[in-house]
Amino acid sequence: MSSFEESKREKVIRCGETNGGEMKGGEEEEYTLDGSVDRHGLPAIKGRSGGWHAGFLILVNQGLATLAFFGVGVNLVLFLTRVLQQDNADAANNVSKWTGTVYIFSLVGAFVSDSYWGRYKTCAIFQVIFVLGLVLLSLSSYLFLLKPVGCGDRLSLCGPHSTFEIGVFYLSIYLIALGNGGYQPSIATFGADQFDEEDPTEGLSKVAFFSYFYLALNLGSLFSNTILGYFEDGGRWALGFWVSAGSAFIALVLFLFGTPRYRHFKPVGNPLPRVCQVVIAAAKKWRVEMPPSGTDLYQVDGKECAISGGRRILHTQEFKFLDRAAVMTSEDFGSGDQALCHNPWRLCTITQVEEVKCILRLLPIWLCTILYSVVFTQMASLFVEQGAAMKTTIAGFRIPPASMSSFDILSVAAFILIYRRFLNPLVCRLQKKKNPKGLTELQRMGVGLIIAIMAMISAGIVESYRLKYSKGNCDGCSSPSSLSILWQIPQYALIGASEVFMYVGQLEFFNGQAPDGLKSFGSALCMTSISLGNYVSSLLVTIVMQITTKDDRPGWIPGNLNKGHMDDFYFLLAALTTIDFVVYLVCAKWYRCIKLESKYQDDSCDVSIAKV
Repeated sequence: MSSFEESKREKVIRCGETNGGEMKGGEEEEYTLDGSVDRHGLPAIKGRSGGWHAGFLILVNQGLATLAFFGVGVNLVLFLTRVLQQDNADAANNVSKWTGTVYIFSLVGAFVSDSYWGRYKTCAIFQVIFVLGLVLLSLSSYLFLLKPVGCGDRLSLCGPHSTFEIGVFYLSIYLIALGNGGYQPSIATFGADQFDEEDPTEGLSKVAFFSYFYLALNLGSLFSNTILGYFEDGGRWALGFWVSAGSAFIALVLFLFGTPRYRHFKPVGNPLPRVCQVVIAAAKKWRVEMPPSGTDLYQVDGKECAISGGRRILHTQEFKFLDRAAVMTSEDFGSGDQALCHNPWRLCTITQVEEVKCILRLLPIWLCTILYSVVFTQMASLFVEQGAAMKTTIAGFRIPPASMSSFDILSVAAFILIYRRFLNPLVCRLQKKKNPKGLTELQRMGVGLIIAIMAMISAGIVESYRLKYSKGNCDGCSSPSSLSILWQIPQYALIGASEVFMYVGQLEFFNGQAPDGLKSFGSALCMTSISLGNYVSSLLVTIVMQITTKDDRPGWIPGNLNKGHMDDFYFLLAALTTIDFVVYLVCAKWYRCIKLESKYQDDSCDVSIAKV
């Protein structure tokens, strides 16, 4: 047992010292082993912090916050056209800009969380901004945007608005974008912080948390896509926005309510100088001879042995050119009183070098997920257009094409439960010797890509049959095809199943493989993947239309889908995703996981135990 662990145990078993929070009922209480602290900055005690008590509050918080966000986002394009009287192209463009801004702000939130504020403070501040934006949107809609009263439904447009009124509207929705975007990457990581990955039981709970986190996100959006969407589509915009504001406020209150139980990790400072120091130091020493064994590279004990108290990262063999930054030369240290000091722009620790290597190793995997996001974004665009061109009336009841995404959400919920309760335990038994924990994150992401290919093939087959049962020139009719919209259920269900493997696997993978100082950045990578997927999808549609509309042809995706071949576009996406899957296999086989050292640490980190 380490000297630090022994001293820590002495603190909690000394007689009579029960007022410090270390003794309960005369028994020793156990500290977490991952370096997490309580709100006072002291080592976190397992029985008094974190775990599912804190995790459940964060899950409910995520569900309510998602309900609030999608309560605005799901029908924002309709609000712009019906209330602000924008044309379809301008409204769609403004929604795309707003959505992209949300994901850009996620990088801002991840940066301040990892560098300066910490995850708890970041979540709290950005949630306050989120609530303020929703309240401002609700007030402005009720007071002057929805005039005359009752406007904004399918039949009546609202009156003109002044520059001030439109300015207040845009201020409110971009406050919402800032609040939600800054909050999202930190809340997922903060939830994972509540489980000690060095403890076998809590380590399994941490893996389960990401699945339930994604489930909470989808259940929140289900309510927005159905109930709130129905009210807003009927013109009751102010009611829908007030419900969103109330949901976000309750989410904030619940989050603050759990403050005494949360576990925290201290922010480690701005990572940009650390990365630049490694690159510059390696460049300055490009002629320096590398030690043959790789064991004589610079590493120190004490406060510098890891990045601002984070866990030490062990040396790896990839990107050896960066190791030059940790090669010690006579020029790296001063003389006299400065002999023990070194210039960080000439000499970096192995942990600092490995932090840069981790980022470089993650990038190829991240790039392979962008094309999956292209497939995912079709639910909000081409799937809806395809559904609108099908028979949407079933037994006298009209099914809104956008509401078909409910089958995606239901599929996500079902497959999370199936995977957690049945599939993963089965794989664990089958791979008891090779991998007792079941499918790895990389394997699950690969399965997600395969199911995404199946989803695109399914959508292409349905579109082929829709064209077969189309009504020819049907520019103004309500049902351009006699094929029922319910035939879309398989493609939505397959997308939902692929999300469980891809996006949940992504959350776990980027959170687990990111260095201690970049955990929120890892979660932000998932959101930026979706953002770039939107942009790549738009670019791909533009390129396809430019190619397929030559010689007076209508193209694959014309205004009248009966004259086009959207099935060919779906099959093209299936082919591109197949190529992406092959590239992903190469990247996943090449990838090497981060190697950390666990620490029992207080002010220094001179005692470390290699992580098994």
